[in-house]
Amino acid sequence: MTTSKRSLWVCSNGHEYYKSSDCPVCPICEQERKPDNGFLAKLSAPARRALEHNGITTLQQLATYSEKEILQFHGIGPTSVPVLRASLEESGLTFIQ
Repeated sequence: MTTSKRSLWVCSNGHEYYKSSDCPVCPICEQERKPDNGFLAKLSAPARRALEHNGITTLQQLATYSEKEILQFHGIGPTSVPVLRASLEESGLTFIQ
């Protein structure tokens, strides 16, 4: 079994962490900025960042997209769509067709 080499990283906020990938996202900062409630709190960090990167921070904004469009965002996978769909339905909204 091989092990991946982990490197020490230091983010701009001074957090030290080890990662085996080249992804520069600090897990400590990411945990601190995770919402406590709302539909974004139900998503993984990559999915949340994908929506935020595309200017989607409310369910009303999300409802202006189709599921197919949302799945095109880097960071959104098929497991995110049911969570998003349920959140929309709880607010009486749906994805566009």
